[in-house]
Amino acid sequence: MLDFKTCDRARLARDPRYDGRFFTGVKTTGIYCRPVCPVKPALTKNVVYFPTAAAAEQAGFRSCLRCRPETAPFSPAWRGSGATVSRAMRMIDRKFLDKSSVGDLAARLGVGPRHLGRLFQKHAGASPAAVARTYRLQRAKRLLNDGRIPITELAFAAGFSSVRRFNAVFRETYGQCPSVMRRLSAARGRPSARPARVEPGEACSAVS
Repeated sequence: MLDFKTCDRARLARDPRYDGRFFTGVKTTGIYCRPVCPVKPALTKNVVYFPTAAAAEQAGFRSCLRCRPETAPFSPAWRGSGATVSRAMRMIDRKFLDKSSVGDLAARLGVGPRHLGRLFQKHAGASPAAVARTYRLQRAKRLLNDGRIPITELAFAAGFSSVRRFNAVFRETYGQCPSVMRRLSAARGRPSARPARVEPGEACSAVS
């Protein structure tokens, strides 16, 4: 695990070697970023570092729309932290927890659910369920930015059990509906277009 000073030097230098190895939470904005984020770096006193995106989200931070943490290289924060956590992460990435429980995951790994939870808190800074939730959201954001899949299909492709659940989790985490974020992403890709207007409390749409 990296210490605060190492992370801070890498963030201020936007060192690409550390991309995916940690994430920066900015306490004044409630946003978390990759160390290579192009936005002006926050003051050191206003940041906190996390080993995974799931840990940042579990702490209440929202992902940056500029550096898009969901596109960061696969985080090596847990690599070398033990075969059990490494195997569990790979299984979660392959959507194991989309249809099975944490108890099932622990049984496949030959450990108890509580012990698995302790290992995740130690090495990933978040529970297995929180990691799976973040993985689903990150898949969804990548698909949203791709723009080709209708949201009704996208929700299931990302691993959610229903569109309603997807909309609720997405809005809770990012403060926007998936349909609104898709419009904003499309507008950013068209320099001559006016920014999409987001009405406060806009209802989530089930279509693209």
